[in-house]
Amino acid sequence: MQLSLLGWNQSFAAVFASHASAGLLAGRVIQQFNHIYTVATEDGELRAQLSGHLRYEAAPGQLPVTGDWVALRPSIQGTAQILAVLPRVTQFSRRAAGKADREQVIAANLDYAFLVTGLDNDFSPRRIERYLTAAWDSGSTPVVILNKLDLCADPASRIHAVERVACGTAIHAVSALRGDGLEELAPYCLPGKTVALLGSSGVGKSTLINRLLGSQSQSTQPVREDGRGRHTTTRRELLFCAQGGMVIDTPGMRELQLWSDDEALQTTFDEIETLARNCRYRDCRHQEEPGCAVRQAVNDGALSAERLSSLHKLQRELDWLDRREDPSAGPVERQRWKSIHKSAKRLKKESMKHT
Repeated sequence: MQLSLLGWNQSFAAVFASHASAGLLAGRVIQQFNHIYTVATEDGELRAQLSGHLRYEAAPGQLPVTGDWVALRPSIQGTAQILAVLPRVTQFSRRAAGKADREQVIAANLDYAFLVTGLDNDFSPRRIERYLTAAWDSGSTPVVILNKLDLCADPASRIHAVERVACGTAIHAVSALRGDGLEELAPYCLPGKTVALLGSSGVGKSTLINRLLGSQSQSTQPVREDGRGRHTTTRRELLFCAQGGMVIDTPGMRELQLWSDDEALQTTFDEIETLARNCRYRDCRHQEEPGCAVRQAVNDGALSAERLSSLHKLQRELDWLDRREDPSAGPVERQRWKSIHKSAKRLKKESMKHT
């Protein structure tokens, strides 16, 4: 297979030059199962393992994942060694499950992140906000896919609800089961382009992927009686669409814990960021500070309280991560809030004098 069909370009070639001079082979990870990888190269697919140096010296977030470009050394035994991971253009990450604060990279070198959610009883604009924040942080272009159009009695109202939280993001309502609206997804699946499907269990990612592939390669299962999704996909795998593009299937996520920064959050809540420019304090958190333009917009009905509450929840999550990484951030934050409360009391006293 030509590497260009796998997304290879001049930027990757320039970075790989030193590896090429050492006689290594370029390849893209198309399947990951623990520490065993399937890598696509110009010479075909190879089964590969990590070199000892890479396994023990690289940080967890720097180990290969599906979508990565790697430098390989083939062996006569048929199993190649992965010696290096090329710098990623984009990567979709979350905080790994468990108590440790560790980044888990889900997929790498994406052009588009399809954020798939159902229009059925599992519909949640708040979850879409969370996925959008992670997608903007990844560097890829988020696209919201509202699946199960066939199960929604009033799709227009739900599409409008998503439009309010996904400002400037492409939104497509489809039915993977019936094939409705799938023609709108064709421009994203062109040769050399990579799309990752991300979302909770039961939103129909496997059914949608089968449509994009033009074959029933991914197994599917109905949702449970209580409406909860089933884990159908068990590993991350890069597959080839009928149009020549690539799609990365990922297991459904029960929970997406953010591993992001404030800039991604500001992009997701862009309209609040715009309102905040008129707040009295530059570092206003839109809670108890006087002169807050954002809370005033909520009082006036120009901004929903749920939208602001969602921002606060995600911001607390990111702040918690920051404090875990930097314990000194806690006292600094408390001192900042003391100053804000003092200002609020002073302004209240002054206003009472004039009444």
